[in-house]
Amino acid sequence: MTTNRAAGDSWFAGLRSALVTGLLLIVLALAVALAVVPKVLDGAALTVLTGSMEPTLSPGDVVVVRGVKDPAAQVQIGDVVAFQPESNNPTLITHRVVAKTFTSTGTQFVTRGDANGADDDPIEPAQIKGVMVYHVPWIGHVMLWLGDRRPIVVGALAVALLAYAGFMIFRPSRPKESADEPATAPASAPAAAPVPEPVVAPQPDEPDEPRRRGRHGGDS
Repeated sequence: MTTNRAAGDSWFAGLRSALVTGLLLIVLALAVALAVVPKVLDGAALTVLTGSMEPTLSPGDVVVVRGVKDPAAQVQIGDVVAFQPESNNPTLITHRVVAKTFTSTGTQFVTRGDANGADDDPIEPAQIKGVMVYHVPWIGHVMLWLGDRRPIVVGALAVALLAYAGFMIFRPSRPKESADEPATAPASAPAAAPVPEPVVAPQPDEPDEPRRRGRHGGDS
């Protein structure tokens, strides 16, 4: 019973450690993908709100875009770009470039959503703010639900997971039971039976020395 219980506890502890480690890695990967990489690329992480780019992008997906310094030269047909529908409008739309034209006034781009049947109005290079690098499905729903609480919740979760991981790594290990020791307590040894003392048979008395019949010196 003791051995089975110890094996079950060890299996459960290993499973719990693996789950926490996996969750920690997922959180760290998301933090890198949605926060660190956009900063490095001078871009942003944008949440898709409509289905105009389905099936490529669905509502709730998060699109990571890299910044472009020279859209006229860097953006090509087929790229998915985040652009302002009007200059200086903070709203961003993520559609695919379907045409690139050169006019006397400069370069113009025509975009269209993959699910749309009509092109968007032409835009200037300055209206393009980023080119999609990759996207993370579904996670945008969580980000929208968190809203302004997102940095606090993500930070608290990361700290909690890191603390737990540190505890699992540096906690003192329990001494292992020796494999030679029995799983159950040994039964008490039976008391030794008393050893009977040896019985010695009495020795017969030695016979008296026979008396001499004669006397010293005879009768006259």
